[in-house]
Order: sequence, then C-alpha cells, then structure tokens
Amino acid sequence: MSFDPAPAAAALLAARKARTPAGPLPPAIVPHDIAEGVAVQLALAGLVGALPPAGFKIGATTKRMQDYLGVAHPAAGFMPRAGLHASGAALSWSDFRGVGVECEIAVRLARDLPPGPCDLDRAAAAVGQLFAASEVVENRYGPPPAGDVAAVGTPTLIADQFYHAAAVLGAPATDWRALDLVAIEGRALVDGVQRNAGRGAELLGDPLRGLAWLAGSPVAAAFGGLRAGQVVMLGSVTPPIWLDGPCAVEMRFDGLAPVGLRFV
Repeated sequence: MSFDPAPAAAALLAARKARTPAGPLPPAIVPHDIAEGVAVQLALAGLVGALPPAGFKIGATTKRMQDYLGVAHPAAGFMPRAGLHASGAALSWSDFRGVGVECEIAVRLARDLPPGPCDLDRAAAAVGQLFAASEVVENRYGPPPAGDVAAVGTPTLIADQFYHAAAVLGAPATDWRALDLVAIEGRALVDGVQRNAGRGAELLGDPLRGLAWLAGSPVAAAFGGLRAGQVVMLGSVTPPIWLDGPCAVEMRFDGLAPVGLRFV
C-alpha cells in the first residue's frame, strides 16, 4: 500500500494549533523514512498556503548540531513568507513555544537551481545576496530543550519543517564574494551577553556547500527545485540558544550587518 502523507500533515498542523507535541505520530500515519517525511512536509506546505515557499531552512549542517540532535545528516524544511522578518522585528513571545534562536548565514537566490546534483561553484553562482540571519526554532517535540528526538523520529522532524518557526534577515552584504565564508565568525548575543560563537567552516566545511546539498536533496526535488528570489538559511554556526522569556537577540558576523530581533 502506498503511503498517504495527508493524515500526518493534518495531524502536525492540528498539533501546532492546539500547542500539543507534534509526535510521536500514531503508527497508522507516521512517516517511516526520509522520503515519506518529505512527502508529509510537501502536504503540510499545501495546507498552510506555502506553495511555492518563500525559501528553505537547512538544519544540522554542523557536527555540533548533528551530535546535539542525534542525526547523521543535514535536513531541510520549507519557510512560508509570513514567517520571514527584517532585522529589528519585534515578535510576540506568546506566539511561540519552547523558543530558541540560531546564528545563521542566509542567501537570496538570483537564479533557479533545478533539483539534482549540484557542486559548490554552481551553488555560489546562483546566489544574489548574502546576509546574517537568525532562525527562530520551536521545540514541538516534548521535554525541553529539544524534545524527545528518538521517540519522534527524524522523518517526523523533517515532515514538521525540522523545528522551523520563523526567520529574521539582516541587510545584504555590499560585496559578499570578497568575504572568506569559511573563516567568518558568528556570535550569538542575548540581552547584550554573548552566548555562543562559531565559524563558517563548521557548515559542511563551507556555508555554500549547504546550498549545493539542498539543491540535490529530496526536499528540493519534492518542491520542484529552488527558485530565484527564495531565501535559504544555510545553517547555524552554534547550537540553538534556548530562551527563557522576552529578550533582545543579536547575531553578528564579521563583515556582515548584524541582525537583531526582540521578543516582547
């Protein structure tokens, strides 16, 4: 019997609206592998009006993040347009649950990247803008800080956009191609206090390698490839910074405009 992603997508959306854990899903509807998880994610995008999506997030692109989440490979999720915000955004704390923020590099595509194998040079050539960003992530999967990943299962995490809740985007660099993206350092600050730091090299050896990975991923294939104008979050150089309540957050990367947000 072929897998029907619709019931799982409906269950994940209902869990968000009810603010209940997104998993484990019932055995009759749970996705059992990456392909089924991606199929559910595509169905979920249709339910929330995100076809085509405004962009994609890539998670678990560093060894630290993979070890933290107990996964062995990157994962991707679509981003709806309503969840993208400019630096300086004030977000309502009560709109989220189990809130974390991540220190990221992001790009906006200037040309399409069709689904399929992609190398670093081809990925870089598709980039129009590059900027600092912060992803807002939610623990929708059980006990804090990150939920019961083993019980929920990686396919369900992928189906549920892999923790994604929102993204805040900084101003684009004047000449990002002059930057050393491997050596670049990012720092995460909460209420002015640095909480963690990391370098671009942690993102698969080069942040743009994540874009190449995404172009060749099952998620890109399911959504018909990557399109000009879409934003891609290339991954966090630090593990999530889990927050306790309203605060001011800032992400700083050498050579890039800082990106800030407030939870109120």
